[in-house]
Amino acid sequence: MKAVIQRVSRGSVKVGNDYYKEIGQGLVVLLGVHKNDTEADAKKLAEKICNLRIFNDEYEKLNLSIKDVNGEMLIISQFTIYGDCKRGNRPSFTESAGAELGNKLYEVFVNDCKKILGEERVKTGIFGAMMSVEIINEGPVTIIAQTNHTIEE
Repeated sequence: MKAVIQRVSRGSVKVGNDYYKEIGQGLVVLLGVHKNDTEADAKKLAEKICNLRIFNDEYEKLNLSIKDVNGEMLIISQFTIYGDCKRGNRPSFTESAGAELGNKLYEVFVNDCKKILGEERVKTGIFGAMMSVEIINEGPVTIIAQTNHTIEE
């Protein structure tokens, strides 16, 4: 499992004309699920991200977590994170989980984040949908966190 984590002053996701979610200060998490990931990977990564100290303290040091700043989280499924560009000009997505496993582990990750941060502080996109995502990155601070599965060399 791999996540691109961006510290934001605000973020939003829109799907068509009917679905819109937004957050203020917090994190936008673009989440990719690997074909070999497990529920344990999802839980481990949720715990890691919720405790990641990437917000400034009073001395402008990255020393506070999203919990410490009472921030919100917007989680977007992103199978393209496991895109492999080593050969040719068109990425291969063979390392990404299929829809069934990807959705299952995405939901485990989301639910664990809600348990840690509180239901009202976690928003999501729609798994598998074409989405428009707005990210106002603060810092800029962008971190990549992942479990053990990587694309083979």
